[in-house]
Amino acid sequence: MITLKGEHIYLRALEPEDLEFIHTIENDETIWEISNTQTPYSKYLIKQYLEQAHKDIFEVKQLRLVISSYKNEPLGLIDIFDFDFKNKRAGVGLLVNNPNARNKGYGSEALGLLINYCFKYLDLHQLYCNISEENEASINLFSKQGFKQIGLKEEWNYVNGSYKNEYLFQLINN
Repeated sequence: MITLKGEHIYLRALEPEDLEFIHTIENDETIWEISNTQTPYSKYLIKQYLEQAHKDIFEVKQLRLVISSYKNEPLGLIDIFDFDFKNKRAGVGLLVNNPNARNKGYGSEALGLLINYCFKYLDLHQLYCNISEENEASINLFSKQGFKQIGLKEEWNYVNGSYKNEYLFQLINN
């Protein structure tokens, strides 16, 4: 059985009411490095994005879900991107935006739910993620969920005047 509900959190589709939440995240310069963002997003553009968020993953090749508490508090986002059904693979990104919700297992629970969804419902063979060499929390999170470091992309991202290495992690469904 496929479920996007865990013990402490659940994953849900984006809603129009998420406009402020998404706007805050997309305009937080401290996390632009993670998403390779370089410019702020207007509420108008985010509203347009939310209006299109209902489209099927097979059409748009991506899916963004809200990590939500059972009190309906948005804690972060988890994404499937570069969805490639022919080769049965996709990229995964995760952000627990609420600082009070970090290091409490919500990211791990969300990632576990998403892995289950991708392998059982979307019939994917593999997932991958890109993690900055300095992001120990994400390295630990993805490693604990079975992702293996398979490569290092040297001087991959230019951030604040210097180049940073990025790891490539992969999880194969055997």
